[in-house]
Amino acid sequence: MRKEILRTSKIKCPHCGFEKKEEIPIDACVHFYVCESCKEKLKPSEGKCCVFCSYGDAKCPPKQLEENNRSKD
Repeated sequence: MRKEILRTSKIKCPHCGFEKKEEIPIDACVHFYVCESCKEKLKPSEGKCCVFCSYGDAKCPPKQLEENNRSKD
């Protein structure tokens, strides 16, 4: 069964722990994100494609689709 693609993710800053719910763009990866609390510029962690896959509670739409396709095999 295919899961619905999530369009929001709660990003947690690895520097200060601040969390904020953000909309995930469907058509672009987000490579930089500035924490609203500590103003640190977040970049994807090694091996991850974007800040949502690195620090969010939901991955970006392309990764969600990839996981959906893998689960139906």
